[in-house]
Amino acid sequence: MATLRAASERGRSNHGWLDSAHTFSFAHYYDPRHMGFGPLRVINDDRVVPGAGFGAHGHRDMEILSYVLEGALAHQDSLGNGSIIRPGDVQRMSAGTGIQHSEFNPSQTEPVRFLQIWIVPDRTGYPPGYEQKYFDTTEKRGRLRLVASRDGRDGSVSLHQDVDVYATLLDGADAVEFELRGSRLAWIQVARGEVRVNGRPLHEGDGLAVDEPGPLRLDGAEAAEVLLFDMTGSWQAA
Repeated sequence: MATLRAASERGRSNHGWLDSAHTFSFAHYYDPRHMGFGPLRVINDDRVVPGAGFGAHGHRDMEILSYVLEGALAHQDSLGNGSIIRPGDVQRMSAGTGIQHSEFNPSQTEPVRFLQIWIVPDRTGYPPGYEQKYFDTTEKRGRLRLVASRDGRDGSVSLHQDVDVYATLLDGADAVEFELRGSRLAWIQVARGEVRVNGRPLHEGDGLAVDEPGPLRLDGAEAAEVLLFDMTGSWQAA
């Protein structure tokens, strides 16, 4: 079965400096029908105005991915990491037993837009950690590029959970296919543009939850950037 999570139905919060769309319940947005999907807990589509951002704050026992779509995002944390995340970069922060970090838009003229993704780890108590890798557009154009995985294979960032995250760029005649196996779950998130999944049209910000095995074909795209999550279907919350 495939269930649509329409972009227009997401939760929203606008603080002036931050405009955020919440695929799942987050902060002051609560919807018991949308608390996550499998170990996928948060997908926030965040837009931050120039010179603003999130001050130092803490997290525990969560795998956090940042995926920048436009602009740049500056990161600092209590492990001593400091970096700038740009389109093509994937940042993984394992909050583990506890980490403090800040994120802000270092530009004084350009906004930043990024996806903030939280995945529940397979257990609590991991030491906090950080990783960042760049994936060129040529690696994603017309193909599924693994950008995060449990074992960090194929040059992806590593996660403390049985989740594979793929990124793809599709346009025109481009098409990719994926076979969802056994009791696995899939979530397809359209970061931007438009695409068809098994003939079903999806628009920017839409998500599609798939909970039965079988082929998934992505085609008919218009300037689409898409993330596909292939996840364990048997897990317990940390």
